[in-house]
Amino acid sequence: MHLKNSKMRFTLMLVLAAALLLAGCGGGGGNEGTTEDQGEDKLNVAFMYVGPAGDAGWTYAHDQARQYLDTELDYVVAEDYVENVAEGAEAATVLTQLAEKGNDVIFSTSFGFMDYTIDVAKKYPNKTFLHCSGYKTAANVGTYFGRMYQARYLTGLVAGKATETDLIGYVAAFPIPEVIRGINGFTLGVKEANPDAEVKVIWTNTWYDPSKEKDAAKALLDSGADVIAQHQDTPGPQQAAQEAGAYSVGYNTDMSKFAPEAVLTSAVWDWRPYYADTVEAVENGTWEPNQYWGSLADGIVDIAPFGPMVGDETKELVKQWRDKIESGEWDVFYGPLKDQSGKIKVEEGQQMTDDEILNMNWFVEGVNGKLESSE
Repeated sequence: MHLKNSKMRFTLMLVLAAALLLAGCGGGGGNEGTTEDQGEDKLNVAFMYVGPAGDAGWTYAHDQARQYLDTELDYVVAEDYVENVAEGAEAATVLTQLAEKGNDVIFSTSFGFMDYTIDVAKKYPNKTFLHCSGYKTAANVGTYFGRMYQARYLTGLVAGKATETDLIGYVAAFPIPEVIRGINGFTLGVKEANPDAEVKVIWTNTWYDPSKEKDAAKALLDSGADVIAQHQDTPGPQQAAQEAGAYSVGYNTDMSKFAPEAVLTSAVWDWRPYYADTVEAVENGTWEPNQYWGSLADGIVDIAPFGPMVGDETKELVKQWRDKIESGEWDVFYGPLKDQSGKIKVEEGQQMTDDEILNMNWFVEGVNGKLESSE
C-alpha cells in the first residue's frame, strides 16, 4: 500500500505501536513464548528456576508441575518461566521482571532465592510470592518444602538391603541443613536394614554439574562402595554406578531411565498437589502466608517404582515403615539418635521438633564424612 499523506502514516504508526505493546506484555517462559490466553479472567503464574527445565532432576520436577497447572487448570496460565537463574542479584532482576509482566503468583524454586524474594515482594504487595525451601515469610510471601527425609529413609532401607560391601556412597551438593537431614534420614534407613553398613559422603559444591557429580560417584565406587546415592540434579552418579556394575538410588525424579540396570528406586518430588492447592487458594482469596512442609502422606514426596533387582523381602520392609510414617505412628527422627561421635542427640522416647530438623547441622551415627566441604 502507498501512503498518500501523513495522516495515514500516523494512523499506521498507532496500530503498529499498539501491536508491539500487546506483544511486549506477553509472558513467555524459557522460550519467551506469547501469552495470548492471559487476561484478567485468568490467574497468571510464573516460575523462576535455578537450573534448566530439562535437568532430569530438581528443576524438571518443578517444571512438570508447572505444565500440569497450565494444561489441567482452566483458570490458570502458567507459561512464564525463567531457567538457569543464579542465586544472586540476578534473582531480584528476574523476579521484578516477572512481576512487571503481570503475573499474579510467582514461585521461586531454590533456597538461594530467599532474600531476593522477600525484597522484591515488598514492592508488589498485591502479588503472591512462594519460595521453595526457605524460612522467611511476609504478608504476601509463603514458603514450601517437603519432608524428603521420609522418602530418603525408605530408599535407605532399599540400599541397606542391596549392599554387599557394607559401604554406600553418597554424592552430596552443599553442607546445608536440607542436604544434611537427607543424608541422615537415608543413613538411618540403611542402618535399620543393615546395621553393619555405613554411608560415605563426598561434597561436590554443585547442584548441576554432570561431569563433576559423576566423577564423585566414581571416586566412591573406587573406595569400595557398591551402592551410590545422591543429592544432585543430574543422573551422572546413577550412570557411574551402572558403568561400574553397581547399584544406585536416584533423586528428584525417577532416574531409572538413565541407568535401568543400576537404579533400585529414587526419592522423588511431586509438586502438583501443592501447586494446584496454592493457586486455587489465591484464586479464591483464601491464601495465607504459611510455611508448608508436606509429607509422604500428602504425596509431595515419595519413592519411584522399584527396579527389577529389588526383592519381595525388601519391598515388604519398605511397606512396613511407610505405613508407620504415613499413619503418624512414627517418624524418622525419633530417639534414640546418636551423632557420629556416639553422643546421644535425641533421647529414647523423644522426637526432634520441626525447627530442629530444619536446622540440622550434625551427622547421625553411621555417616562417614565431614560437615564441611573441602573446597
